[in-house]
Amino acid sequence: MPADLAVIGLGPYGLPLAQAAVAAGIRTLGYRTGPEAGSISPAELRRMLSGGFQHATSPAELGRVRTAVICAPTPRGADGGLDLSQVEAAARTLAERLRPHTTVILESAVPPGTTESVLRPLLEEGSGLCAGRDFHLAYSPSRIDPGNRDFTPANTPKVIGGLTPACTESAAAFYGRLTDKVVRARGLREAETVQVLETNFRHVNIALVNEMAVLCHDLGVDLWDVIRCAETKPFGFHAFRPGPGVGGHAVPQDLTGPAGRTLRMVELAQQVNSQMPRYVVQRAATLLNEHGKSARGARVLLLGVTYKPDLADQQSNPAEEVAVRLLQLGASISYHDPFVPSWSVLDRPVPRADALYEAVADADLTILLQQHRTYDLQGLSVKAQLLLDTRGAAPTGAAHRL
Repeated sequence: MPADLAVIGLGPYGLPLAQAAVAAGIRTLGYRTGPEAGSISPAELRRMLSGGFQHATSPAELGRVRTAVICAPTPRGADGGLDLSQVEAAARTLAERLRPHTTVILESAVPPGTTESVLRPLLEEGSGLCAGRDFHLAYSPSRIDPGNRDFTPANTPKVIGGLTPACTESAAAFYGRLTDKVVRARGLREAETVQVLETNFRHVNIALVNEMAVLCHDLGVDLWDVIRCAETKPFGFHAFRPGPGVGGHAVPQDLTGPAGRTLRMVELAQQVNSQMPRYVVQRAATLLNEHGKSARGARVLLLGVTYKPDLADQQSNPAEEVAVRLLQLGASISYHDPFVPSWSVLDRPVPRADALYEAVADADLTILLQQHRTYDLQGLSVKAQLLLDTRGAAPTGAAHRL
C-alpha cells in the first residue's frame, strides 16, 4: 500500500518525525539523503516497522505520497555558512517524481529566504509544476530535542509558514495529526527566522553562562549555587548550564540572509563557546600541577564523549578537541562511554576503559565531559585521584567543578 508521507533525510530530526507519524497512524516512507542516521533502539525500530514504516528502495516511491518533508542535514560549510547541498539534492530527487496536489515541507535548518529562493525553483524546474498553484510549499522549523523524554513531537507546538495561505493550511492540516498545537507564521521567511532565533538563543545563552563559569572560578564563587538561586526567579530568567563546549546538529547562524548581515551577538557567542575545550584543558593542567604532576605523561581518563547525555550521537562534540589538546600537552588519554564502543582522535584509536572504577582509580585525572545517567558520580569521586567535573553533576565538594 502506498505511503501517505515521505520523510526525506533520516538523521536526528527526520527519524523522530517518522516515528511520530507512524505513532499517529500515518503510512510513512523513509528516504535517506546520505549515511546519516538518527538514534533509535532496535525495539523502537521494530515498533515502527510493525506500524507500517517502510524504507524507500527507490526514489520512484517518492512520487506516490501526499506529503513530503525534507529533513536533510545542513552542516557548517567551509565558508562558515550552512551547507545546503543535501537539501538541494533532496529537492532535485523529489522534483522528478513530484505530483500535483502534493504538500512539500522543509524542516532543515536554513537561512531565511531559502525555501522560496532555493527550494522552490528546484522543485518547479524539475517537475514542471508551479508552487502555490499545483503543489503546496511550506517551512516548519524542526523542534526535535534528541533524547528529551518530556517534550516529544506530540506535545511540542509546531510552527508553520507557507508560500500562500492555502500552503500554510495544507501543512497545518498535516502537522495537526502529529501535535497538540499548530502555530501559523505570517509566511515562509517568518517561519525560517523562528528557527534562526531558537537556535541562536541556545548558543548565546550557553556562551553567557560559559563566560560566567570562567569569571566565577577566578572570583572563587560557586557558579552552580548562583544558578540554583537565580532560577528561583519566576520571570525574566531561564537557567542554562556551562560545559566543555557546544555540540549537536543545530549550527548557530550569524549570517541571516543573502545580504550577509552579521548578528554580532551570535558571532561573539561562537567565539566564547569555541574556547571552552581549551579552557577545560587549561584547568586540567593546572589541577595536575597543583597536585605535583605534569600534564606530560599524565594518565587522563575522559568520561562521556557524546554531545548529549544518554545518546550515542557524537556530532560536533567538544570531547574531540579536549582530547587533541591533551595529547598535544603529552598526556596519555583513555575514555569511557557506555554509548560509544570505539573512538578515534586524529585517526588514532583511543583506548577504552572497560573496568570503569579501576580506570578511574588508576588515572591521574578524570574529566567528566558528559553526564550519562549510568555514572555514579559519588562512587566515582571516591575512587578518583582527581576529578574535574565540567557538568556540575558531582555532589558538592566531591570534585573540582568547571
